[in-house]
Amino acid sequence: MRAAIYGAGSLGTILGAFISKAGGKIELINRNKAHVEALKKSGAKVTGTLNFTQKVDAYTVDEMSGIYDIIFLMTKQQHNAEVVAFLKGFLAPDGVIVTLQNGLPELEISNIVGEDRVLGCTVAWGATMQEPGVCELTSEPDSLTFSLGSISKKKNVHFDEVKSLLEMMGPVEVDENFIGTRWSKLLINASFSGMSAVLGCTFGEAAGDRNSRKIVQALIKECIDVCDRAGIKIEPIQGKDVVKLLDYHGPVKKAISFAIIPLAIRKHALLKASMLQDIEHGKKTEVDAINGVVSAYGRKTGVPTPMNDKVVEIIHGIEEGRLKAEMNNLKLFA
Repeated sequence: MRAAIYGAGSLGTILGAFISKAGGKIELINRNKAHVEALKKSGAKVTGTLNFTQKVDAYTVDEMSGIYDIIFLMTKQQHNAEVVAFLKGFLAPDGVIVTLQNGLPELEISNIVGEDRVLGCTVAWGATMQEPGVCELTSEPDSLTFSLGSISKKKNVHFDEVKSLLEMMGPVEVDENFIGTRWSKLLINASFSGMSAVLGCTFGEAAGDRNSRKIVQALIKECIDVCDRAGIKIEPIQGKDVVKLLDYHGPVKKAISFAIIPLAIRKHALLKASMLQDIEHGKKTEVDAINGVVSAYGRKTGVPTPMNDKVVEIIHGIEEGRLKAEMNNLKLFA
């Protein structure tokens, strides 16, 4: 079996380091030549809540050759049509693409390689690239979990092998209602990642500021209401029923939900949204595939999503240079 992580940035490098450390064989592929050269020379250096350095097999895209049975896809999904079409040429006839991307990317990928050759995986931890070859793990070691599932009713031939590779880093939950799991992660990304990018802060800071937390709470509520109208059951996150904890229909439950939010995110308080990291590097973000998806589902189901709409508007303003990612953006929600 041959496996690769395509788009091995901060998350992919750490995943690859864990798999390699546990004795698994995995190739890390990235377009960033400086990052790949650092990995080749010194190994993958993991800092943050854990610290270790691990030798890994790293390659640039130009160095790819042969056929892979499993490709973990960890690039930004703005270019999925082009990227997946490229990867299809390196995929074995029964090979599988495992997308660890945000949003709901499985449908587009399945249109290119086939529904039976796609697995979806949500990641419950975060990381930040510090410099070439050095990635900071920003979540606590006991939160390094995955949820794995499929939009196809047929079990992929490599499903167990994919699960085994992921388990070299942390526990893997297999979800029958994978669309509900996707929405669990989307809820977190739309609220905490959205505000992290808008305000230029960590998840913990977005939850700690009371004015910011009001927006986070409203973003969560919009996700819950959209799913309720669409008949989608949001799955628990690391064993916690987010709907039961954070949904509300009156002032008392709303106050309880507001108080719970900082506690719910405490293990990921240091996490800085990948969208914010993109902004800091002058790149376009995935906001249309995150908050934009909530807004699109809202229009489809007739549920108003003014807060998610505003996050999309602000982040596009930041991308275009009209705004900065700063706490002062809170006034734009008024």
